[in-house]
Parts: sequence; C-alpha cells; structure tokens
Amino acid sequence: MRSAPFLQALAVAGLLLAPLACKQTGSRSAKNRTVIQNTGSDTMVNAAQAWAEEYSALHPDVSVEVSGGGSGTGIAALINGTVDIANCSRKVEPVESQKAKANTGRDPVELVVGYDAMGIFVHKDNPLPSISLEQLAEIYGERGSITRWSQLGIQMPEGADEIILIGRQSNSGTYHYFRETVLGKKRDFKLGSRDMHGSKDVVELVTKTPGAISYSGIGYAMPGARMVPVVLRPGTPPVAPSAETTLDGSYPIARPLFMYTLGHPQGPIKDYLDWILGEQGQAMLARSGYIPLPKRK
Repeated sequence: MRSAPFLQALAVAGLLLAPLACKQTGSRSAKNRTVIQNTGSDTMVNAAQAWAEEYSALHPDVSVEVSGGGSGTGIAALINGTVDIANCSRKVEPVESQKAKANTGRDPVELVVGYDAMGIFVHKDNPLPSISLEQLAEIYGERGSITRWSQLGIQMPEGADEIILIGRQSNSGTYHYFRETVLGKKRDFKLGSRDMHGSKDVVELVTKTPGAISYSGIGYAMPGARMVPVVLRPGTPPVAPSAETTLDGSYPIARPLFMYTLGHPQGPIKDYLDWILGEQGQAMLARSGYIPLPKRK
C-alpha cells in the first residue's frame, strides 16, 4: 500500500503537469467551457479581441482570453508553456524556438494570419510630403544626423522645429521590425525617444505633439495624425501604405502577422485558427484596419 506522502507527491506532480498537457487543445473551466489563452503583440490586440468576441458568440462553449503586452510577452509565454496561442508581429527567432523546445518538448509552429503595413505618423499639421528609409534611419538611428524638421525642408511653427521621437519599448515586435528593416541589424536606436507600451499610445501622443514622428500599424490611424508616404531609395516614387501596396510588395515597411502554437494545433485551438483563416475571420481582420491574406485562386 502506498504511503500518504507518496500519494500527496503524486497528486502535486499531476497538478504541475496538467497545464502542459492541455496546451494543444485548450483547457476546461469549472463551467466545462474550453478556455483558449491568447497573448502577445500589441499591434494585433485589437484584431485578436474582435476575433475572440465573435468566435465566443458563435461558439458559447469556447472562451478565448486575450491579452497584449508585446510580441516578446507572447513568446516568453510560449517558451514557458503557459499560453495556447502567441500573437507576434515578428518571427520567433531560432534561439527562442530552441528554448521553447527545450522547456516544453515541442517546437513553435508558425501561422501567418494576415499583414500589417507600418505607418510613419506625423502631426496632422506637419506638411512633410514623404520620407525615405534613409531619412528615417538618420532620424531614429544612433549617431543619426537629422534632428530638426528644417533639415528636411519643412517649416514648422516657432518652437516645433525639433523632431520629437516617439517609439515602442524593446519588448515590442514593432520595435524589432523597425530596427531591422529601417536601421539595419547592426545599428541601434538613438537615445532620447519617448517609448510607449502600446501601438495606440504611440499614435495618440503624435496627435498631441506638433513636432513628433512615430511608427505604428496602420490599424491605429486616428484623427490628429497622418501617415506619410515612404520612399524606398533615392529616385523611386513615394508609396503610401495600403492593402494593395502591401500585397504587391511596393510599400517598403509591411510585414506578416503571426500566431504561434506549441506543436501543431489540435481540437478547439485548431478549429479557432481555421476560423480566423476563413472568410469571416479575414473579413473581421480587414474591418480592424489590417490586411487580410490574399484569396486563394
């Protein structure tokens, strides 16, 4: 007959293993509803919340719990095995995938669920007609030479000539994507920027700051700020962010949006992701200001 301490230890072990065992199919709540934990990218959080609410309305036996915090937060939860789906506006890096495999025994599986064009936002009264990737690098990059709007030929009101840099915190996938695409992997951001937690916060601050510039997903456009067309290289025309220019590759700072699971999804998680990729889920993505996947021919 087993001793009481042995049985207690066995019960504790079962409780510790239970969260990992349910991460492929969602967990069961006390009311016998399937709960899917979904966290990560602030860029994607509006779409993720819209998806979750609509899907739960269609499937009352499933609850999708959404939280933001940034792509890094979602990836950390994936590595720890504490989330069913991680939202990311950047790819999981090889070292992160290796950590997830070592910690959970499963590889992160990537799913592209749509696209996002990264808008360059200035105050609505700023007359800047366009901006190049090279100019952006000199504005945001360390040792960058551009610090005033007058250097770009822009006459701003008195006291607003200084370029106020607004960006994202380092946990953000948007931060990482902008650094790699605009600054280059070997160059870091210059000091002195106002780094915000959320995509909405970034644009909102621009609306209140005449001399500001920022970068954020086009789904967060709002009155008081406008998006500036971007020039890929000298001699090429400026391109405005849109669904068309994102899908044809002409807008230079557009990116896919990812959802990651540990191993290939099964059960309710697979059903939910299939719905997101379907006609209804993709239409909701478009209504949230993002760019749906091209329709299969």
